[in-house]
Amino acid sequence: MKSLQTLSVTVVGLALLVACGSSPAPSAASTPSPAATGTTIAVANDAKLGSILVDGKGITVYLFVADTGTASTCYTSCANIWPPVLTNGAPQAGTGADKSKLGTTTRTDGKVEVTYAGHPLYYFIKDKKAGDTTGQGINGFGGLWWVMSASGEAITTK
Repeated sequence: MKSLQTLSVTVVGLALLVACGSSPAPSAASTPSPAATGTTIAVANDAKLGSILVDGKGITVYLFVADTGTASTCYTSCANIWPPVLTNGAPQAGTGADKSKLGTTTRTDGKVEVTYAGHPLYYFIKDKKAGDTTGQGINGFGGLWWVMSASGEAITTK
């Protein structure tokens, strides 16, 4: 019986030794996470509307006339159709965009939305590729939706 207890203690001890000995040593210096980069806003030329604001992938962004100042009024079902342009850092000015007009606003859901000339920016769910402007002039959720010029003004051509 004593040899069975000795064997059990030995097996448990070896198991602990193997488990402890197999863990890797911590590295001397951990690799820092890459810095968060902000969403890029640039200007693209549209044949019908002229120079308009787009994101870094060329997707059109819109302003909502019902917004007051930098505060977004588009949430829930509105934000499902008109998703806010969000950022994980300071927004970046791409070609043609005025860096001094870029900013952010914190939404009531805690997400950070890009603003341009004081207007929160949105995408339109039906714009599928660069150059689409299918949201231009839509009246929905209590106001009109327009593309923007580099000066920060609504372009109201339909």
